[in-house]
Amino acid sequence: MGPRMFPSLQRLIMEFLRFGVVGLAGFVVDTAVLYAGLAAGLGPYLARIPSYLCAATATFALNRAWTFRDRRGAVAVHRQWAAFVVVNLVGFALNYGTYAALVATVPLVAAHPVIGVFAGALTGMGSNFFLSRRLVFRPTAP
Repeated sequence: MGPRMFPSLQRLIMEFLRFGVVGLAGFVVDTAVLYAGLAAGLGPYLARIPSYLCAATATFALNRAWTFRDRRGAVAVHRQWAAFVVVNLVGFALNYGTYAALVATVPLVAAHPVIGVFAGALTGMGSNFFLSRRLVFRPTAP
């Protein structure tokens, strides 16, 4: 059983790996904006809102250009971005819930919020991938 036996599985795995790499870039954006918000005095909960929105926008652009480049469809970019943000609210709820719970209950995470950002990102990644793949970046009709 070689790699050509299951091209759709191979494609799914490659998309998931690219999605993960894009997620790492989103993590960097998320963390940078979070710490900027903390420095501006927003606090660990409020600062998370712009950090998430910036990360979602960055990951949308990278996923559209790289991960799902052949699945963009004919949808206008701004509509596709809005759909991406909406369907990823499930992942955001998991992401933010994990972050907030850890900040509130684990002193190490409260002192180093990046740990909570990372844990939240991992929690939301799976749902974000499958919802994005199914609802936002649908295959282009032949």
